[in-house]
Amino acid sequence: MTAYRCPSCKAKSRFNIIDQVVTAVKIDANTGAYTQIENLEPYHLRYTGPDKRVQCASCGLVEDENRFVKAALLQ
Repeated sequence: MTAYRCPSCKAKSRFNIIDQVVTAVKIDANTGAYTQIENLEPYHLRYTGPDKRVQCASCGLVEDENRFVKAALLQ
């Protein structure tokens, strides 16, 4: 388990882990309806962001997990 510390309020004990699930979709500009894309089209970029984000349960800050880990190491 990795230690966290909020880079904003310095809390050390209450956090929410947010697992990000990526779904590629195509939205109809007229209706707003969307359909899931199984095979990405050449101009549809694949998501390259983090799989997990962390929210401080004290102040509400949401950031990449590495920001909270680095803040814990710098204390």
